[in-house]
Amino acid sequence: MPTINKTRAHSVVPGRGLAALRAAITAFFALDGFIFAGWVVRIPDIKHQTHASTGALGLALLGVSAGAVLTMTLTGRLCRRYGSHPVTVVCMTVLALSVALPPLTHSAPALGAVLLLFGAAYGGVNVAFNSAAVDLVTALRRPIMPGFHAAFSLGGMVGAGLGGLVAGALSPTRHLLGLTVIGLLVTAVAGRTLLRHESPAPPERAPSAAAPGGSAAGGRTGRGLVVVFGLVALCTAYGEGAMADWGALHLQQDLAASAGTAAAGYACFALAMTVGRLTGTTLLARLGRARTVVAGGTVATAGMLIGSLAPSVWAALTGFAVTGLGLANLFPVAVERAGALAGPSGVAIASTLGYGGMLLGPPAIGFMADWFSLPAALTSVAALAAVAAVIGAATRRVLGH
Repeated sequence: MPTINKTRAHSVVPGRGLAALRAAITAFFALDGFIFAGWVVRIPDIKHQTHASTGALGLALLGVSAGAVLTMTLTGRLCRRYGSHPVTVVCMTVLALSVALPPLTHSAPALGAVLLLFGAAYGGVNVAFNSAAVDLVTALRRPIMPGFHAAFSLGGMVGAGLGGLVAGALSPTRHLLGLTVIGLLVTAVAGRTLLRHESPAPPERAPSAAAPGGSAAGGRTGRGLVVVFGLVALCTAYGEGAMADWGALHLQQDLAASAGTAAAGYACFALAMTVGRLTGTTLLARLGRARTVVAGGTVATAGMLIGSLAPSVWAALTGFAVTGLGLANLFPVAVERAGALAGPSGVAIASTLGYGGMLLGPPAIGFMADWFSLPAALTSVAALAAVAAVIGAATRRVLGH
């Protein structure tokens, strides 16, 4: 997904400027998670307000997916033409404004229409700030990408926790309008730094270094492996999207949890994922990439089976936390390996598949919930986590240690 701005002339950003860029990009990752989580914890209220069935809600949520998919490729082109920094600021502004719209709808079709705009902004900002992050990681020559994704998870945890606290006191309209105000303020502050500095120019990747064993980045083997690692990202992000959109509803609808406790489900997941990503560098140093993927996929499989099938709220919350720990580092490893194989284009493919899984998974779960039940549908998260573990074992020579 990240698109390096190769057509623009970049000045050398001094060390202090790089530190400021890192802080600003981190703020945008955190804000993205904060706004997204604030929206998802109010989905049960929006469902009740629109009188939508589970299937109709799933179809409306498809608006997020459709908007994002339509925007991702376009945003890549905009980043190449105008730079990732101004595109990040514009997309985040639209995201902050659009999150206030769902409570103003009173039917599933109207909800789907506003979520189309929300999804377009969400997909666009993810392309743009991942592009900015890849440029910065290359310039610093330090593996700091997990830190950005940890910021997203931390923002999600705070957004979900705050949503749980205000769920009984504030209407969805006032809550999400508050997110708009916060989003615009953070964008105004962090956006000044991005607009003041262009992305640092990354060194060009030599063809011989594009893939292990001398494979060219454009070779069929390299492309195939990039897609395989993209599938790992998809399996991971599918689970993250499912937890965001359906975790609270499962706790409230199937386990009779209160609105506040239901919101805590995603908060537990996000907290566990944040902890897992913050400790990811140490884990990778001790286990290596292949073992980390296999172990993470296995742990997430067990956790989600507990979270979806457990008969009590607290057991389900525990399962959600275990799932977050298991999935935490699969996405960063997949994107990093894809980048090692094919440079920025590899990162783009893996990230696009990953975010596609996050956005397309929840509507699929909605349809499965109508056919079977929501707990049964959520076991698909465990199935895909197991697929990621199998891929990790099958590609252990390429993943490396």
